[in-house]
Amino acid sequence: MNKIDLLFQKKNKNVLCIYFTAGYPNVNSTFKILKTLQSYKVDLIEIGIPYSDPICDGKIIQNSNKIALKNGMNLTLLLNQIKELKKKIHTPIILMGYFNQIYKFGVNVFLKECNKIGISGLIFPDLPVDLFIKEYKNLFYKYSLHLIFLITPQTSNSRILFLSKITGGFLYLVSSNSITGKICSFGKDQLSFFERIKKLSITVPKLIGFGINNRVTFNLACKYANGGIIGSSFINSLDLDEKKLDKSISKYIINIQNK
Repeated sequence: MNKIDLLFQKKNKNVLCIYFTAGYPNVNSTFKILKTLQSYKVDLIEIGIPYSDPICDGKIIQNSNKIALKNGMNLTLLLNQIKELKKKIHTPIILMGYFNQIYKFGVNVFLKECNKIGISGLIFPDLPVDLFIKEYKNLFYKYSLHLIFLITPQTSNSRILFLSKITGGFLYLVSSNSITGKICSFGKDQLSFFERIKKLSITVPKLIGFGINNRVTFNLACKYANGGIIGSSFINSLDLDEKKLDKSISKYIINIQNK
């Protein structure tokens, strides 16, 4: 069974997912970040594949992408890094990127490699739903990989229900029609969106992302969904000194987890 499904069987609330950009702050930081997050019992880890034009990300993640690429991080290197850690990392891993990266790499080759190295889920904001169903759904199924779909406050109820039936693992609730790292707290519009989702007959787990940056916003996300995804705030907290990196990670996670 997919590790994401196993996670939600064992834990259906207060699920913490942390996002970081592969190759940031240093090209080999992936190792230390993964191991430290696992040691502090983070439930899900989402790794961003560096890209020159991350369309839905704000300045913090854009900057981390820029530095990661400058450091020499690429898709092949990232897959090799994860492969080396396969026996040491048991936390479900999600890769987030843009589909043209994968198309250029070779979709079948990429999915096969993801299965081999233990990846559980994938997020491609630019992959059209219809194209996924027509061309790639069976490939994802073949390699036991979940494609996770995103919804926003602008998504209609009928579309949300449709996506909730084909998403893999969980439904990603984007808290606002904005880019990552923008919201400091959830306002009336966000809460109204979360309430609307709660009223729909959705059985798949839900995680809220975009705008979760501290313990308060994480706890609020957990009130309306099964948990939350933190990206920009975590990346911003990372110490650029490799020797101090694990300490900065532990400090941040402990602060989020403490009630």
